[in-house]
Amino acid sequence: MASATGIPQESPSGPDAGNGEMEPLLGRPGDASQRPNASIAKNLILGTGILAEGAAILLVASVWAAVFLHQPIILFSGHPLAQSFGFLVLVQSILVLQPTQSVQQKQVGQKIHAGLNLLAFATFIAGIVIIEVNKVKSGGPHFHSVHAYLGVIASIWIVVQYVVGFTMFGVPALYGGEANAKKIWKYHRMSGYLLLPFLMATIISATETDYNKNVLGLKLWAMILIMVLMIVGIYPRVKKQKLGL
Repeated sequence: MASATGIPQESPSGPDAGNGEMEPLLGRPGDASQRPNASIAKNLILGTGILAEGAAILLVASVWAAVFLHQPIILFSGHPLAQSFGFLVLVQSILVLQPTQSVQQKQVGQKIHAGLNLLAFATFIAGIVIIEVNKVKSGGPHFHSVHAYLGVIASIWIVVQYVVGFTMFGVPALYGGEANAKKIWKYHRMSGYLLLPFLMATIISATETDYNKNVLGLKLWAMILIMVLMIVGIYPRVKKQKLGL
């Protein structure tokens, strides 16, 4: 999911690849392709991407509304606010890069992707710091729920994913040069596509925490529906050739 430079250009799959008018409404795997000279901003809603975009916005709207409608705002409130916003930014970083095809499109997409991932990473770290400070101040247990365990695993996975991604992008010499960095690109991307549903499961598990049950009141079925829409919006746009398949 994080960027690397100089990825070879893949050829469009089929004569109509890249032609948005020829893409079916719900799309087929890999159908969403950025057209020549098209604004990269359109990548966010291209093909099934509009479903993922809508679901991500709905997630943030639901969480933020629940937090601000249930006063008072406390230190812990910053955790769901930060993590939901970080997830929204992360989704944008995926959607903007997926449809890129030409070398120029990929170079622009990679820079935006890296910048968004940096913002998402900083936001996730802020959310983690908030909950840790809150735990220390309140003397509460660190592993009180399934959500806590999933959160720790997700946090470690995110750190590894981002460190690899950013070093591939900015310091390919760590891998013995740009050519070697490219060789692990497909594994890095696969890891990202596995990390995303794990993050979704972590968010869903938050509905079973005491804070949500006693304060926020977010519904389990609503979070599951949002995540299903996210999956339907993102994964049909995956291009097999970008995974080395």
